[in-house]
Amino acid sequence: MNPEKKQRYYERVEEKVKELPWYVGEYIDKKRRKLSSASLLNYCHDYNIFFDWLLAEGYFKGSRKEVSLDVLEKLTVQQMEDFLSFLEFKLENSPLTINRKLSALKSLFHYLQNIAETSELEPYITRNVVAKIELNDVKEDPETIANRMEGKMLRGDEYEQFRQFVAHEYGLVNKDNKKLSNFHKKNRERDTAIISLILGSGLRLSEITGLDLDDIDWHKNTVRVIRKGNKEQYVYISDQAALDLKEYLTIRKETYGINKSNKALFVATTMGPKGTSRRLTDRSIEKIVEKYAAAFGKPSLSVHKLRHSFATRYHLENNNVPKLRRQLGHSSIQTTMIYTHLTNDEMHKAVNKADN
Repeated sequence: MNPEKKQRYYERVEEKVKELPWYVGEYIDKKRRKLSSASLLNYCHDYNIFFDWLLAEGYFKGSRKEVSLDVLEKLTVQQMEDFLSFLEFKLENSPLTINRKLSALKSLFHYLQNIAETSELEPYITRNVVAKIELNDVKEDPETIANRMEGKMLRGDEYEQFRQFVAHEYGLVNKDNKKLSNFHKKNRERDTAIISLILGSGLRLSEITGLDLDDIDWHKNTVRVIRKGNKEQYVYISDQAALDLKEYLTIRKETYGINKSNKALFVATTMGPKGTSRRLTDRSIEKIVEKYAAAFGKPSLSVHKLRHSFATRYHLENNNVPKLRRQLGHSSIQTTMIYTHLTNDEMHKAVNKADN
């Protein structure tokens, strides 16, 4: 994550912390060295939901940030089960999402009971009800996950068809809509470069938005990214992605009115008479992909699904899980193994064709 984006996340964390009890702010502060700014923001969001639920249920009379430690200490197992039911049936959270929010609470309560100390060297709380609540038993084998992902990705000829659609056909389809047509004409090189880069590298969304001009090594066709855990890595990109990036860079400065100080690779269209160019955000790129995906007839496509599409094709063509793991930046080889199941059907078809 680039420093500018990281700073924005930390500023949002600071805003959220001000809305939460003092001990939550203390806990978040202690976690800054170990968790990314994005993870801290997710924690704050999860805690907001929990404390708002406490107030809505009448377990505390006052504001969210005034909820005292003794309120947490007196919560019963049944009340916590009620909270999980609220997440499942009212907020319609999936078992995996519920587990994530429960894990955030477990981490907070563990800190309050076992790490934090008062001036008298006593723990903040002596009773930890969340420790008695078990996570949902969500066990999916790689093949099950692969089957769920299948059909939501690009396969076979669709890789190049989608790229061509973004580069050319979207404008033709919308030629009678002046606004859409003009917007596509202005941004097609940039949007094609974004799609081509994801399909030709498998980079994460945050890695795409964090790219600067200086991060590209044109001689080796690699880009420098900061992966999870703030690890620097040089990731290969396809020849087609490199070509599309070069085409975008020929129009970048003039089209987007960029000054020399702006090193962001992908920038947004300027707004207003005195508008200045700025780095595209995660959400901006998500919306770009969603727009083209819907028009292409595959609305389930997303940045993450394009990453899956790259990984599936890579494994099918190279059958090298360790290299794919490094390319995707996975910390666990088990995560990468999902793609071996995704390509089983295509490999079976290839074997059958060999008999013909």
